[in-house]
Amino acid sequence: MIYEKLLKIGDKYQEKFSTSEILQVSAEGVEQLEIYFSKYLPQLFYSLLAPMTLFVLVSFMSLKTAFGLFICVPLIPISIIRIQKFAKKLLAKYWGSYVQLGDHFLDNMQGLTTLKVYRSDEFKNEEMNVDAENFRRITMKVLTMQLNSVTLMDLIAYGGSALGVVFASLEFVQGNIEFSQALAIILLSAEFFIPLRLLGSFFHIAMNGMAASEKMFRLIDMEEDSIVEKINSTNEREDFNLKEESSMDKKVEDKAYISGENIEFGYEEGKNVIKGISFEIPKNSFVSIVGESGCGKSTLVSILMGYNKINSGKLSIENRNAEEISTDEKMKLMTMVSFQNYLFKGTVRENLLMGRNDIRDDKLLDALKSVNLYEFFSTLEGLDTKIAEQASNLSGGQRQRLCIARALLHNSEIYIFDEATSNIDVESEEIIVDLIKKLKREKTVIQITHRLANVVESDEIYMMDSGNIIEKGTHNELMERKGQYEKMYTAQKELELYTREEAM
Repeated sequence: MIYEKLLKIGDKYQEKFSTSEILQVSAEGVEQLEIYFSKYLPQLFYSLLAPMTLFVLVSFMSLKTAFGLFICVPLIPISIIRIQKFAKKLLAKYWGSYVQLGDHFLDNMQGLTTLKVYRSDEFKNEEMNVDAENFRRITMKVLTMQLNSVTLMDLIAYGGSALGVVFASLEFVQGNIEFSQALAIILLSAEFFIPLRLLGSFFHIAMNGMAASEKMFRLIDMEEDSIVEKINSTNEREDFNLKEESSMDKKVEDKAYISGENIEFGYEEGKNVIKGISFEIPKNSFVSIVGESGCGKSTLVSILMGYNKINSGKLSIENRNAEEISTDEKMKLMTMVSFQNYLFKGTVRENLLMGRNDIRDDKLLDALKSVNLYEFFSTLEGLDTKIAEQASNLSGGQRQRLCIARALLHNSEIYIFDEATSNIDVESEEIIVDLIKKLKREKTVIQITHRLANVVESDEIYMMDSGNIIEKGTHNELMERKGQYEKMYTAQKELELYTREEAM
């Protein structure tokens, strides 16, 4: 259920859960919950049935002894109930500490290279030690609680059994029962308590599983896209192309293929990062969103891709409310290429086939040609060229161009380039920019960048500042207005000229 839920909601789970939390709950949490159903619940029914059955059996031999033993039996369930209230709070803290430790461990492993580069691994090591110590302390508290409760239940169980021996002996001495009956009662008295004693042992593991189950059901109960069932019941569109419409419908679609009306979004309540912006992006157009770092460009991309849900306003894609489009359909309709796309260890072919797994080698080679990588890989092993872990055997520009080739094979209707030319060589940047310009003839292209030299040929430019769109228009229109765009463009041009002169 967890796996199927994650497939349906996609990256949306990150709104409420961390990746490590999902891993811990899906593995250890499910194992401990399995103990609750396979051992604790059966033992619970057996523990209720056994004392009542034995009470009836012993009562035929000695009613007084049967009552004495039966009255002591509820002491174990009462102790379990009393412990349960304390255990629930303690185990909630245990899982909180466990998840925090897992979060930091996963984060540090993923960023280990960066930590080594900046020599910050010692600091993170100390931070992990603090988390580990906190987890050790809460674990010891859990074990102490379990030991104390087991000791208490042992005292009740063996004390009750001893009481049965005493009752049976007194009844035999008084001549109320025969020796064989006294022996039977002595042997059976322990059986009054052993089932409940075992129940207490399973109780602690079961409670841990129940604590994990709260997190599982929070995930399983997460709201899904309302249109998922509808999408699953219809055939997927070949190559993800839109259905043919009348010429009038096409004109309407061209006018507002993607649109936003008074969109507001904030990561924290009352602190909006996007502040009531509106925009219209026609189909098969080249639109650029520019601005200084921290102005909200990348946040807007995450909203378009569906990673973040808007607080207010309306976002429409294909003249449909974006909230009614499933994550699965969005992933087919839109492809994002960022500055940190990932290449997997394997071959060039295997990485390209992630874009589309039913395509021939000649199409894969065409994709490499489009990003000017065909000749490079031809000198090696072609599509069978090995890609090292994190593509460490390729340059930054080559990695980025290979990611773009994979994105082209995905053949979606909308392409979003989020700082796709950052931190790469000049040659690769020029190839990517030319490719984006060609791509706009067939696709809707949205470019997010702070480098304004790459947006000159855009059909529309949106200038953002502090979560607002402060200017929009073509390059020439914005230059004529002498606003913030013109100042930023001029400053970058002057800096480039100065850098070239210094280099000469």
